[in-house]
This record gives sequence, structure tokens and C-alpha cells, in this order.
Amino acid sequence: MRFIHIADVHLGAQPDAGPLYSENRPQELWDTFEHVIRVCEEERTDLLLIAGDLFHRQPLLRELREVDYLFSRLTHTKVVLIAGNHDYIRRDSYYRTFRWSENVYPLFGRNLEYVDFPELGTAVYGLSYHSREISEPLYDGAAPAGAEPIEILLAHGGDQKHIPIDRKVLASSGFCYIALGHIHKPQALEKDRIIYAGALEPVDRNDTGPHGYIRGEASKAVVRTQWIPCAEREYIHLELDVDGSDTEGSVRERIRQYIDEQGNNNIYKITLIGKRSPDIIFDTKRIAGMGNILEVADETCPAYDITRLLEENRENLLGQYISHFAGCREGSLEYEALCEGIDAILAGRE
Repeated sequence: MRFIHIADVHLGAQPDAGPLYSENRPQELWDTFEHVIRVCEEERTDLLLIAGDLFHRQPLLRELREVDYLFSRLTHTKVVLIAGNHDYIRRDSYYRTFRWSENVYPLFGRNLEYVDFPELGTAVYGLSYHSREISEPLYDGAAPAGAEPIEILLAHGGDQKHIPIDRKVLASSGFCYIALGHIHKPQALEKDRIIYAGALEPVDRNDTGPHGYIRGEASKAVVRTQWIPCAEREYIHLELDVDGSDTEGSVRERIRQYIDEQGNNNIYKITLIGKRSPDIIFDTKRIAGMGNILEVADETCPAYDITRLLEENRENLLGQYISHFAGCREGSLEYEALCEGIDAILAGRE
């Protein structure tokens, strides 16, 4: 039995996108989702498993119709989905009344239920959120009913407010494969068996790294999986270490080279660290204008010769100020306060 496992598609989200992609980025979430649907059709995938948060919020009726149209075009694939904490089954949710195509099997109950596919020798289990938060470990008691040789659990959660998950309990539950959602970074809790597919596309600047979906094959004896990257873009955090020889021009050139190497289609957050020359001030707005950069943070400290400054200014305000910070460690908050104070006093002299 061949399957594809996706999660956290977040259709309808307005992702952090930077100046170049803000307008088109929401559509890219749909485009990547449609790409997965095409892969299912081309590869004649048996099951498409969606482990929650297909939508970023309560789906609009027209959005459900669009998604169901895509599902209805699948000539071989059956779709099983659950609702997560973002698209939970609210009292007035369109999920409650929407009529899906015959190849779509929503598991929207509060309690664990399953759908049986005898022709695939497979049963898929799951439950859905009916509120934004669920603090009970609902999967601790989950166990297959023995309906089919291959039994799969769709699950969404993993933190204290969203169905806490005990890895050891899941590992001993008896399911052949556990398709997880909620954590946006793809990761395997147990190789080939218990896997977070991760967000299909990154939607938040902290969703760093590549994103995609799981392709798998399952039999009673074994499950084999492969993670497939497919996201249009990637969030990349760069810490750039500067020193006293750097100017704003040299920093901008190093950032430009890095972006050229990593890809101009990605979305960047730049943090400047290290010790700059005291007379250098980095224009973070100008640096941010170089490419698709969401944010530039200047966390550098001026490379003051503290010992020399103290010796030359023992009898004045600057020397007295420096003396108050005797013994502070470079990189500490106290050291940052020391440098900021020196900046202010020297600026006042000028």
C-alpha cells in the first residue's frame, strides 16, 4: 500500500514573506498543495493522509469546494484527514455539514474512530480537535482494533496545550505507522514508523529549514518512508560575525554573497554579531533592502579597549562609569550595558 503523508498545510494563512513575495506567498501554499495532489495522481498513490491543519483557520465554504474539487480529480487515491487546532471543528464550522466527494474520508469525531479499506488491507484511525486547545493526552490509550493487516494512526499534537504525546507510549501502541502533524519541523520520532511530516510550506519566520511531505510504502511486515522536499521557499536565519575591520560595505557584500549561494528565492533573517569598530554604525534598513530580507538585527558590540579607556579616564565620568562594571564578562548583559554607556558618554563629548 502506497501513501503520502502531509500536515500543516495552513491554507488561508498570510505567511511572513518579505518585500518580494508578500502578495503572492498565500497563493504559493495552494500551489504546493496542488503539486502534492498531482503527485498522488501521477504515482497512483493509494492513500493521501492529512494530519491536521489543512487550513490556517476556519475554512470558508468556497475554500472547501476548491479543496474537494482537487480531491475529486484523483482517480486512484483515497483521502483521509483530521482537523487540527487551527481548523478545529467549531460549532458553526462548515466542516460539520460539507459533503465531500466519495473518495474523501474525514475523521472529524472527538473520539478515536477509523475508516476501513479492505481492498488495501488498511485501516486509518484518527480524531479531530473541537477546540483550539486540548491538554489531555488523548493518544495514550490509542490502539488498533485489528481490522486490517496495516493499521495507521493520524495524530495532531505534541505539546502541553495540544494533546501531549508520549513517544514510548506511541511506539508500543501497535500501529504500523503513525502520521503526525502540528510540529512544523519534519522529524522522525521513530524511523519509518512515527513521523512528523512538518509543514508543507513554511508559514512563520521561525519555520527554518526545508519542508515537504512523506512518501511511504506499507505492508503488514514493514513500512518504508522517504521525506520529499517540495516547498517553494525556505526561511534561513544567518548570524554574520563581524570584527573591527568590517565596514557596512563589507558586511553588505558578505550578505549578498551568502544570498547568492543559498538562493534568491529564500527568505532571510540576518543577525549581526561580534565586535565592530566603535565608529561604525550599521544601517539595518539599508541592509534589509538588499534582497528578500524580513529583518536585520544588529547585536554587535563596539570593540572598545576597555583597559585603555579606563586608564585614560580614571578622573572623569567615563572612568567612573567603567569602574562600576569591573569584572563583567564579554557577551553578558552587563557588558552590553557598559558598551552602550560608553557610546552615550563619548557621543556627549562630541
